Amino acid sequence: MTVLTFTLIILAGSFMAGLLGSLTGLGGGFIIIPLLTLGFHVDLRYAIGASLVAVIATSSGAAAAYVREGITNIRLGMFLEIATTAGAVGGALLAAYTPTHVIAVIFGIILLLSAGLSLRKRQFHIERTSKSRLAEQLRLNSSYPSRNGAVDYKVRHVPGGFLMMILAGLLSGLLGVGSGALKVLAMDNVMRIPFKVSTTTSNFMIGVTAAASAVIYFQRGYVDPGLAMPVLVGVLAGALLGSRWLIQSESAWIRVLFTVVLTILAVEMIYNGWAGKI
Repeated sequence: MTVLTFTLIILAGSFMAGLLGSLTGLGGGFIIIPLLTLGFHVDLRYAIGASLVAVIATSSGAAAAYVREGITNIRLGMFLEIATTAGAVGGALLAAYTPTHVIAVIFGIILLLSAGLSLRKRQFHIERTSKSRLAEQLRLNSSYPSRNGAVDYKVRHVPGGFLMMILAGLLSGLLGVGSGALKVLAMDNVMRIPFKVSTTTSNFMIGVTAAASAVIYFQRGYVDPGLAMPVLVGVLAGALLGSRWLIQSESAWIRVLFTVVLTILAVEMIYNGWAGKI
């Protein structure tokens, strides 16, 4: 395979990863890492380094559109980034002492979790009565635009959401993904935020989370420019397109496709990790 062919394939795969990652709020790293390790036998740590660059691109591409539309809760995202950044640094440091086959198995398990979360029925109930004094003090309650005007919502259980964000950051640094699954789970089910706000705020956060751990991977030489560049370009293009689609509607068939792809990749990652092939 020539370098040009390899680059074009990586570009196409990264584009799809960015598109699906943007639509679901889970980040494109969930597809990039299996694509590189299983499809092209790239060393897992270099795949993680490229994935972190891709996650930053996904967040940058999608978050700009979401912020412009007024859907993202910026104040909440910046508050929760304190937890995710701290966890990401710890996860990146832990990755240096964790065997790659163990990381592959953990990655596969997180993929299965993400597959289930992407297919579950979304929570459409909107909290309008705040029971969180901390949310009021931090001014985390907000609103988002809809066809019928602005929709107000309240944030609940701030400490519980903050603790889950630490875990999400830890997994981000260890596995090289945005951990959007846990972020969306925390904001949807713990903090009771509307699904569009949780998805867009997750996209806003994952770039900062990934950047914190990417610095450590870069210092250790695990970010290869020749590999990271086509991944970045492809993911960024996919994220920009996905952000436009999400603003208009939520496509159920895309979530089904995403779930099927994640499940297949999860089984492959767990099998190869358990067999010591990664």
